[in-house]
Amino acid sequence: MKLPRSSGILLHPTSLPGPYGIGDLGEEAYRFVDFLQRSKTSFWQTLPLGPTGFGDSPYQSFSTFAGNPYLISPNLLLKENLLTAADFSEDMDFPRDFVDYERVIGWKLTLLERAYLRFTRDPKLARRDFDIFRAENTFWVEDYALFMALKKAHGGGSWSAWDEDLRNRDEKALAKAKKELKISIERYIFQQFLFDRQWDALHAYAKEKQVKIIGDLPIFVSYDSADVWANPQLFLLDEKKLPDVVAGVPPDYFSKTGQLWGNPLYAWRNHQETGYAWWLQRLRSILQRVDWLRLDHFRGFAAFWAVPAAHLTAERGRWMPGPGAEFFNTLLDSLGELPLIAEDLGEITPDVVQLREQFGLPGMKILQFAFSDENNLFLPHHYPENCVAYSGTHDNDTTQGWYASATAHERDFARRYLQVDGEDIAWDFIRALWESRANLVLAPMQDFLNLGSEARMNFPGRTQGNWRWRARGWDGELEEKLAVLNERTNRIGG
Repeated sequence: MKLPRSSGILLHPTSLPGPYGIGDLGEEAYRFVDFLQRSKTSFWQTLPLGPTGFGDSPYQSFSTFAGNPYLISPNLLLKENLLTAADFSEDMDFPRDFVDYERVIGWKLTLLERAYLRFTRDPKLARRDFDIFRAENTFWVEDYALFMALKKAHGGGSWSAWDEDLRNRDEKALAKAKKELKISIERYIFQQFLFDRQWDALHAYAKEKQVKIIGDLPIFVSYDSADVWANPQLFLLDEKKLPDVVAGVPPDYFSKTGQLWGNPLYAWRNHQETGYAWWLQRLRSILQRVDWLRLDHFRGFAAFWAVPAAHLTAERGRWMPGPGAEFFNTLLDSLGELPLIAEDLGEITPDVVQLREQFGLPGMKILQFAFSDENNLFLPHHYPENCVAYSGTHDNDTTQGWYASATAHERDFARRYLQVDGEDIAWDFIRALWESRANLVLAPMQDFLNLGSEARMNFPGRTQGNWRWRARGWDGELEEKLAVLNERTNRIGG
């Protein structure tokens, strides 16, 4: 699929403003869609939407199919009579500028428990819709809910520490667990039902406003997930069902010792023997929720970096072959089209470029990477039309923060190249991107708001303190300024 000449904003729903300590799928999400429409901005890009665990990273989820229950809007539950005004009586003096996950999670789960109890006591409250959702999503939601119920019963620990019969999914042990944990299982399915209903309504509203949503699909899944527990044969695990090797990348832009992600790697031959059935389910599921999809770490489909599980950094590993063109031909045959954006950053070899070009997938360009020398391919005059160009992503500093910490050479080159004085560098970057040939250009909301490093979303390699930034809001002046820019650069055709 070809992207139209258009523009977008990168903003994860957790970063939306609102009174409940974390952005959600309620009124502010709808207001953001309205802002995009009025500013003639065609795309909203999010990070992965799955339930997060330790470290709160959306790239380390308990399920690749499930939605994050912390994004469920309390106000929408109130409108559906699943909550009452009395349920909001506790102190809700949450920080406005960042997510205090420790406080928010406990409060949100308490609300969801109250909603579930109300749901079970009143058969009029969407029971039929719940049963339909459960039946239509049996292929993943039953394993996910059982996994989460067992995890809670084991004090939240990894499934690798469960009893052997549960680790190995012994049929008798699973049947016993399903019976004993029936209520807990239904509770987790209920949370997914709420998320699905709220997200579907928001997605439909965005379509009505001619705003397309770009999702984000991590190539790898978390070891401590329902995905690995339910499908161990699809991953490179040892006889104890622990990873032999784990995912990462060698030293790159972000880290001198590489990035050690720790995710289990795929047993691609086993996927091939099933006709990539699990992957097809995964892609179909997320493409029901979004219009386009960013494939994180696209190079891993050509070859991936395998690090021995015992290593503490990703410096020493080896490249192993990915599924290559056969995988994407299977997707093409089954899905009919590939609305995919290839995240092709880092160490890119000719086989990666060939794979991306063979299927016509747009790659990514990052303007913050451009100013090392005059031949740098991230400079806007080098961009092809079939690419997606960003000022920076969730893994980068904000543009203001980048400029403050860049070398004197980079700052000087950026000023000369952009013909600016550097006083408004974030908007200088935005204007340069919007004027480029790239079909789609995006910037994080932090750059539109001219924020510094205090608003950075993620520091790769740091395990704590990420994913916390929240916006206080934006005004009509920004809306008008962006609309004028989109019109002037002919980016209103999305």
